[in-house]
Amino acid sequence: MLEKVRSAIEKPLKDMEIIVDDISFEKEGSYYFLRITLDKVNGIDLDTIVEATNIINPILDEIDVIEESYILDVSSKERGE
Repeated sequence: MLEKVRSAIEKPLKDMEIIVDDISFEKEGSYYFLRITLDKVNGIDLDTIVEATNIINPILDEIDVIEESYILDVSSKERGE
């Protein structure tokens, strides 16, 4: 399931020079989270995260590979600087 998500979103994000660093699907309490961690050369800012989320959301709706209701959490890779 996560590989299908990755393959569906990688190309459109790569066009924006955004790298899909990690994808996970976890349950915390009674909620499921689809966490997508993004990165970009020279870092990624909040506006780019929002733009990427607006690209990812309709793709996830279209491929519909996750049966459970979930919260989409798109974030940037932490930099140890």
